[in-house]
Amino acid sequence: MELEKNELSLIIEKVLKEMNERSLKIKNGDGIFDSMDDAIEAADRAQRKLIEMTIEQRERLIRAMRKAILDNAMSIAKLCVEETGMGRVDHKYLKLKLVSEKTPGTEVLKTTAFTGDKGLTLIEMAPYGVIGAITPVTNPPDTIACNSIGMISAGNSVVFSPHPGAVKTSLETVRILNRAIIEAGGPENIITTVGKPSIESTDQMISHPKVRLVVATGGPAIVKKVLSSGKKAIGAGAGNPPVVIDETADIKKAARDVIAGCSFDNNMPCIAEKEAIVVEKVYDELIREMKANGNVYELKDDEIRRVMEVVLTEEPSKGSSGCDIKPREKRYMINKKWVGKDASEILKAIGVHPPKGVECLICTVENDHPFVQEELMMPILPIVKAKNVDEAINLAVLDEHGNRHTAMMHSKNIDNLTKMARVINTTIFVKNAPSYAGIGFGGEGFTTFTIAGPTGEGLTNTATFTRQRRCVMVDSFRII
Repeated sequence: MELEKNELSLIIEKVLKEMNERSLKIKNGDGIFDSMDDAIEAADRAQRKLIEMTIEQRERLIRAMRKAILDNAMSIAKLCVEETGMGRVDHKYLKLKLVSEKTPGTEVLKTTAFTGDKGLTLIEMAPYGVIGAITPVTNPPDTIACNSIGMISAGNSVVFSPHPGAVKTSLETVRILNRAIIEAGGPENIITTVGKPSIESTDQMISHPKVRLVVATGGPAIVKKVLSSGKKAIGAGAGNPPVVIDETADIKKAARDVIAGCSFDNNMPCIAEKEAIVVEKVYDELIREMKANGNVYELKDDEIRRVMEVVLTEEPSKGSSGCDIKPREKRYMINKKWVGKDASEILKAIGVHPPKGVECLICTVENDHPFVQEELMMPILPIVKAKNVDEAINLAVLDEHGNRHTAMMHSKNIDNLTKMARVINTTIFVKNAPSYAGIGFGGEGFTTFTIAGPTGEGLTNTATFTRQRRCVMVDSFRII
C-alpha cells in the first residue's frame, strides 16, 4: 500500500510537471517575455529551427501570417486607436489590409549564378539570424506586421522593442502572428518582445551579441542611437513631405488627392503631405476646390493663432552655453498629445463647432510658419504661395529639411516633374496622386512601413533583411 502511494505521488508529480511545462510553453509561445534576455534567447532558438525549414514551408508560415493580419485587422485597428488616442480606425484597418496583401515574401529572394571556364559561383541571400526591431507609436501594428513578414521570409527571427505608448496593440499583434505561425507548423517564439518595454530593454536589445541586425522605425534620436551601436543598422527616420502644385496641374484632382493624403489616418504616416506649396496662378483655385470637397475647414487668421497655442509648445532658443544670452525668437515644438487627433477635436479645442464630416484643416501661411517647418502629424495642411514653379520647388527642398524621405508634385509638365524629382532627392517621389500611392496604396509596387532614408535602403522588403553569401566551386559544374 505504501508503494502504491509512492507511485501515485510520482505520477501526480510527473503530471503536474508536464502541465506546468505545457503551460509555460503556451505562455512563451506567444512571444511575450518578462526580460529582454529571455526574449532574445527564445528568438535565437526559434531562428535555428526556422532555417531548417524549406522555402516552401517558410512561405506557408507567411501565408498564415497574412491571413491572421487580415482576419484581425479591424480589432487591432480599434485597439490601436483606443490605446494611443491617435488616428482613425477605418484607415488603420486599410493599412493592415495593405500590409497583408502587398508586403513582399520569399518571392524576392533571388540567387545569382556565374559560370565560366573556372567553374560555378553562387551568390545567395542568407538571413542575419536574430533581428532587433524598434517600432513607433504612430504606426505600431502595421510596422510590426510588415517587418515580421519581411524578416521571417528572409529566414530571420525578430525581437521587437515597441513604443511604450502602444504596448497593448504591439503585444496583441505579436500574439496573433505567433499563433498563426505555430498553427501553420512553424516554431514558437519566432517573434518575441517584452511585456514592459523601456529605454533600458531597448538598449539591452541593441547591445545583445545575438542580435545581428538592428532596425529602427522612428524619430531622429532612435535612428542616431542604432547607427551608433557598432552593428549593421537600418534607420527609418522622420520626414516633412512637401507637395508642389504648379499651374499645369489638374486642380480638381490635385485638391482631392492632397486632402486625401493629408487626412489619411489623421496625417500620421511619415509619407503624408505635411505642407503644400502652390504656384500663385492657381493658388486661389486650389483652395476653392479643396473647400468644395466638403471635408475641409479653412482656418481664419485668429483661428490659426489659437490652433498654434493648442498643438504647439514653445521653448526659448538657447545660446551655445545652454542659457539665454538675450531675448530671442522662440522655437516651436509639437504638443504630442495632439498628434493624430481628429480635425473636429482640434476645432473644438479652440471653441469652434466642427462642421459635419470635417477631416482636414487648411490655412494660408508664409513659408517660415511653424506649421510648415515642423512635422505636425495632424490633419492640418499649411498652404504656401509661390511666384512660379522654380520658387515652389526651391521652397519644397528647404521645407523637406534634407530628410530625403517623401515628396509629391501635381503637374502635367514633364520637365517640371523631372526637375523637382532631381533636386528634392527623396526616397519616394509621387506624381499626380496622394502620398500613399508611394507605398503601393492606389499605386503600383510593394508596400512597407519602414522607409530607410537615413541609411539608404529605401523601401525595405525581404531582400533588405538578408546578407549575401558566396559559394564557389572551381573547375566543376561547367557543362559546356
